[in-house]
Amino acid sequence: MRVDQLVPAYHRGDAIGDTALHMRDFLRSKGFIADIYCLDRDKGLEGEGLPFAEFPPAGKGDVTILHFALPSPLTAGLARQAGRKVIVYHNITPERFFAPHSAEMARICRVGREELASLVPSVDLALADSEYNRRELADLGFPRTDVLPLFIDFRKYDTPASDFVRGLYRDGRVNILFVGRIAPNKRIEDLIKVVFYYKKYISPLVRLIVVGKTSSLPKYFESLVRLADEFYLKPEEIAFTGHVPDEEMFALYKASDVFLSMSEHEGFCLPLVESMLFDLPIVAYDAAAVPFTLDGSGVLVGTKRPDLVAELVARVAGSAELRQRIVEGQKRRLERFRGMDLGGFLLGRIKELVP
Repeated sequence: MRVDQLVPAYHRGDAIGDTALHMRDFLRSKGFIADIYCLDRDKGLEGEGLPFAEFPPAGKGDVTILHFALPSPLTAGLARQAGRKVIVYHNITPERFFAPHSAEMARICRVGREELASLVPSVDLALADSEYNRRELADLGFPRTDVLPLFIDFRKYDTPASDFVRGLYRDGRVNILFVGRIAPNKRIEDLIKVVFYYKKYISPLVRLIVVGKTSSLPKYFESLVRLADEFYLKPEEIAFTGHVPDEEMFALYKASDVFLSMSEHEGFCLPLVESMLFDLPIVAYDAAAVPFTLDGSGVLVGTKRPDLVAELVARVAGSAELRQRIVEGQKRRLERFRGMDLGGFLLGRIKELVP
């Protein structure tokens, strides 16, 4: 019996790629014939991800799994397969966030959601990596939905953090960290407003650190740079690091005092889990998948008022007792993540599909 996976773009270190590889290795260990087929792949992954053009048609007793995160020819490719068909939905950002900045990105998001809806009649099981995403699938009309436990490779966090980078940022300032793509749904502008208030009314010794690619949406990034300039934030008060190696990113988690997210749309938000791993207290806007990922840990806020959020951040950063209480709650949530059994869940669903 074959259980194959389809991935539009197979990248090393990518959450979707890592999940697909983990699933493939688990399925092979259980005696299934299992491969990953993709439209594009990183150099060096030729032996791990096979070209979709070489994908053999599935038989009636086979299962084909599509990791869905963007529109691609794989959508139609899945629909015409025989056997059982499954999607793992990793979310698509609503087009409204991109419309003011990129017509092309807005179009891709719109088409992606249209393609997702087109699969409702042909998919036997629709899985999602968060309860938020699962509810979106149910609202679209997929008759059978469930949450697939997210695969997190905790071993990667054993990589030693850069002592140099950590020391560079431990200079007496309160470091407010955000990790994620520089994209409009992340609402980086709200972070800048919080830091401006903090600097003006609480303490000038503050720094916003934003870790993430700045090249994905140049128009949006340029608007953030202009906003920081309008607020007279100096380079030592706001740092856009771009993409950094793991050892540097881990050092920034360790050097920071609070992880702050004002994002309005997340399908899961892995940096929340990473903050838990590094004992970094979390303050996050209550939206989309964030409350599901935190599941009672961290501090959720229901306002975008910069004054209220800044005062809360200052309280968390300045109180060792409050910080410890938050971190203890996050540790309990982290243990629940560690206890999730992706392999067992996956095997159970396959046996239900193909008894």
